[in-house]
Amino acid sequence: MDTRYMLQARRCARGAARPVIVAILAIFAALAIAAYLLIFRPVQEQRALDVGGAPATTAVVNQAATAAATTATTNLQAMDVNQLLTEAGKALKAQRLLAPVGNNAFEYYLRVLAKQPGNAVATSALRETFPYAATSAEQAVNSRDFNEAQREIDLLAKADPANFTLTILRSKLDAQRKLANQQQQQAQDQQKAAQLVAQRAATEKENAAKAAAQQAQLAAEQQAKARQQQAGEQQRKQAAPAQATAKTATAAAGGENADAVLLKPASPNYPTAALRAGQSGWVMVGFTISPEGRTTDIHVIEAQPRHVFDRAAVDAVSRYRFKPAMHDGVAVASNKQQKIEFSTGR
Repeated sequence: MDTRYMLQARRCARGAARPVIVAILAIFAALAIAAYLLIFRPVQEQRALDVGGAPATTAVVNQAATAAATTATTNLQAMDVNQLLTEAGKALKAQRLLAPVGNNAFEYYLRVLAKQPGNAVATSALRETFPYAATSAEQAVNSRDFNEAQREIDLLAKADPANFTLTILRSKLDAQRKLANQQQQQAQDQQKAAQLVAQRAATEKENAAKAAAQQAQLAAEQQAKARQQQAGEQQRKQAAPAQATAKTATAAAGGENADAVLLKPASPNYPTAALRAGQSGWVMVGFTISPEGRTTDIHVIEAQPRHVFDRAAVDAVSRYRFKPAMHDGVAVASNKQQKIEFSTGR
């Protein structure tokens, strides 16, 4: 009897415990579903977006968030705590943790704490979403959107200024900025080097073109000079037979060879002083007879007495006219000497 009673008691106890266990399991299941919907699923969708995946539900949510962000900017100052919490919940579901400016979960929650310090909902939400928000800020750093990354890091610092993640994010941001500056400087240096190479090549090309032009000009001048010389030589060769023919014709026609002949003499004027003094003398005069028969280059060679009758003798010779000397029938210049005597007995 005792054994049966004990078995029956156990069965009753088990029957009474089953509803409690079921209730506990239901509570855990509800918590798990809520955690999945509110925390794990948004994180997975965000990661899917990072690697290129774009679930349809997330795309719709993001489009809605973009549309909401492009409407009128929310006036945080005018909202009360409940309105701020409501907007923060909407932003959290839409994965607007840190952006856009003025319409993200962190700014709403921080505004709640500014109005109501110690608000449990805002404090808990900021603490739980801080790692995911930090991931978003890290993505901004990696994409080198430095201004946006700095703004998101500053926003995270307002929520939890002592969090060590901020130190990491700031270090990454600084490293990315330095790397970007280095790459920009390298690109500028490469561009400058390319420009210098291009300028050097252009200068060398220009110098080569100038040198080629100068050589071509020099060659053209040399060729022109050579052609002129050839033309002159050819003309001389062609003229030589003609000149020889002309000389032959002149000789055949009875070309004359003769000395100059005086055609018109002139008497010298006796110097008055010599005439009064009864002086006599003579002057040897040299001169040239031009092809026209006139006297030129008249000069005294010798005189006796000297400097008495010189001028009168030169004046007389200057008035002489000659038939010029002839050579092969052509009038030519010739030289002659003439002695002019002065005597009072004439």
